[in-house]
Amino acid sequence: MREHPDGSRTPLIDASVHIFFGSNSDLGDFLPEPFKSRGFSDYEMDWYGAPGGEYAKGTQLGRGSDRIYPGSDPAVVARHLFTDRDVDVAVLHPMGRGIMPDRHLGSAVLAAINDMMVSRWLDHDRFGDRFRGTIRVNPDDIAGAVREITRWKDHPRVVQIGVPLQSRELYGKPQFWPLWEAAADAGLPVAVHTEVGEGIALPPTPSGHTRTYEQYLGFTALNYLYHLMNMIAEGVFERWPALKVVWADGAADFLTPFIWRMDTFGRPHLEQTPWAPLMPSHYLPDHVYFVQGSLDGPGDVDYAGDWLGFTGKDQMVMFGSSYPHWHNHDGSALPPALTAEQRDNVCWRTAATLYGIDVPEAVPEDISENLPIR
Repeated sequence: MREHPDGSRTPLIDASVHIFFGSNSDLGDFLPEPFKSRGFSDYEMDWYGAPGGEYAKGTQLGRGSDRIYPGSDPAVVARHLFTDRDVDVAVLHPMGRGIMPDRHLGSAVLAAINDMMVSRWLDHDRFGDRFRGTIRVNPDDIAGAVREITRWKDHPRVVQIGVPLQSRELYGKPQFWPLWEAAADAGLPVAVHTEVGEGIALPPTPSGHTRTYEQYLGFTALNYLYHLMNMIAEGVFERWPALKVVWADGAADFLTPFIWRMDTFGRPHLEQTPWAPLMPSHYLPDHVYFVQGSLDGPGDVDYAGDWLGFTGKDQMVMFGSSYPHWHNHDGSALPPALTAEQRDNVCWRTAATLYGIDVPEAVPEDISENLPIR
């Protein structure tokens, strides 16, 4: 439970916790041949390294050749989240390796990630009941992605499907429809998050590559707008009313001006999309969600609550720490101008409803003893 500055206490669901293999050899242990002997990109093979390091202080374990990735030890992550930060339930989003030229290798890597997450985290004998999982699927291999959904959809702690924000086509296009249909049939939301690893992704902006990491970080989450507007225009939510999409890398604050523009320009031309006959903004409720990060929104200003209320964002936004990345936060800096209802929605209620999480009334005993040193 989280105690807020006004003395009230609410549950806290962290809707975006990034987990990793400990090393490349660790990933190899989960891969069958012939993929085990293949080369694959590392997590940090990208063009935009954070100047101060990718991960928050205290999250990395080991030194030198013994170093393992942060977010790879369930016990350490459990202590950081459940004891140090008062998180009740953590929704895990495993990080992949980017879009690979060989779609079969890409699908094999994601299947290995899912095996790791379920066996080490969701089925953990001590902490598994406080973890929920995102199974990763490959949108470059629709048939393989549907098989992977079928493989895991009935696991009680799998709560969503994960695809990369980087894509060589917009997600509203027909080649992705079988994937969205499978997600809707499984009753699982689809989380779209920036992938780590360079892979063969397109440039992070429609006009090419940015020069600095700061530009990349500021712009890349905006790509969700292209996907979302295309999904609306192509009638994806009209075809599958049960489909829910989580834009898991922030930038909810950009929704209002862009959806206003789409409504304004689309109003006189709805006859061009008879398969999506409603105003674009009508497709947002119960379909569109966001994970609120430390980089988003107006911050500590009097109008923060009003801004969150515009376009119904206060029914869409969920707290997510982005642990263990450098910009992770613990949820203590929510704008004080939020109403109690808005704060509750962000901290836990929206995530609990979306993922079907029964937040425990009592937090288990302190788990800080007998765990590895940070």
